[in-house]
Amino acid sequence: MRPSCDDCQTALGRTRRRFLQASAVALAGLSTDLIARGGESRRFPARAKHVIFLQQFGGPSHVDTFDMKPDAPSGFRGEFQPISSRQPGLRVTEHLPRFALVLDQFAQIRSVNHRMLSHNPATYYSLTGHAPPIDDIRLRDTQELYPAYGSTAAKLAPADDPAIPSFVSYPHRIRDGSVTPGQHASFLGKAFDPFFVNQDPNARDFRLPELSLPSNLSLDRLGDRRGLQKLIDGQSELMRISETARGIDDFYSRALTMLSAPAVRRAFDLSQEPAQLRDAYGRTTYGQGCLLARRLVESGVRFVTVYFSEAIGGPRGGWDTHGDNFNQLRDRLLPITDQAVPTLIQDLKARGLLDETLVLWMGEFGRTPRVENTQQFGPNGRGHWPKCYTVLMAGGGVIPGAIHGSSDRIGAYPATDPASPDDVAATLFWALGIDPATEVFDTLGRPLPIAAGKPITGIFA
Repeated sequence: MRPSCDDCQTALGRTRRRFLQASAVALAGLSTDLIARGGESRRFPARAKHVIFLQQFGGPSHVDTFDMKPDAPSGFRGEFQPISSRQPGLRVTEHLPRFALVLDQFAQIRSVNHRMLSHNPATYYSLTGHAPPIDDIRLRDTQELYPAYGSTAAKLAPADDPAIPSFVSYPHRIRDGSVTPGQHASFLGKAFDPFFVNQDPNARDFRLPELSLPSNLSLDRLGDRRGLQKLIDGQSELMRISETARGIDDFYSRALTMLSAPAVRRAFDLSQEPAQLRDAYGRTTYGQGCLLARRLVESGVRFVTVYFSEAIGGPRGGWDTHGDNFNQLRDRLLPITDQAVPTLIQDLKARGLLDETLVLWMGEFGRTPRVENTQQFGPNGRGHWPKCYTVLMAGGGVIPGAIHGSSDRIGAYPATDPASPDDVAATLFWALGIDPATEVFDTLGRPLPIAAGKPITGIFA
């Protein structure tokens, strides 16, 4: 009798250990270099088990959100008013009223700064924690550039369950002209690339592309490499969607993972969530992406990157508000953020996941303190400003309401305790229990530290 899907899932559950052993043997013949070279990591006590990286492409205005300057001169302070949060003395823009209710759960680093003025180099810096060789929009992805945070974490602190992807990213490959570098494993090797899904979590038919066992293929036959390849090659939809199609050996490995990890497939099934909770996150790509991030860390994924947008700006883009800054923030960017992020924090906390999940909210830079009126972009805009901006962290051992550093009276430069993206990277790895001085090896065999900065430990308990 033809087995049902339930029968297959039951069989998978009973023989999971045997399945993983068989798949390891099968894949050994596909490649002898699935694991990238690298140094051993000296582990610290981990504050966080998981990271959710909410990447805000385009550069959010720090002076119109979390580091407002209501007493700055006209032409700097902008149109918005600050409101109080639950923590006395901690204020936020009036257009983030729900965020005000959870702002006390965040630590703020208000003195982050660097020199990159173009989106691609600055975003690469924010995705990897390493300064790019040039500040040029034409910066291209090469094997000489550093890997994404999630890829480094996948190598040095992989998911506890080998059947669970260590690093998942979605729903965009961000770009400014060319694809922005720093979104994959680079010289660490394709085995540490993210499991990337470019479907919209807000779409009705959103799901993880699934593999299923045909009736004539038993689990015992999975050790047969030819049968395995034939099975997976037939799953054309997963081949088309998955990032792993870039590396065929690793593609087979990821496909096997999907077969053996029903928990991951369940995590991608957002229809299992109550409609009321989905509404609370917001029926937007970003809102449902934040909900999916919670489900993924709940299933055991170590590192999740959620990109706010694919492009830097425009009607459906990100935070690049060169013109009409205040209307763009008021009408679209801040309302989406005010639904999704506070709900994520409250949801993680209600499920007992916030203490073990570090939530990182950051863009590639801030916006100019002075309001700009240009012929190219029009009035009431703010340009790129990497010289001082704000990064938020919550959960994962962070001291609620902590503030590191400060900006000057107009938000232009650090006034105290300047920090760099290198320090943010070191803090992230340190929170995961990974020594930031750990070295990995590039394609030429050169030892390179995973982070060049120093962890900002003062914002952690």
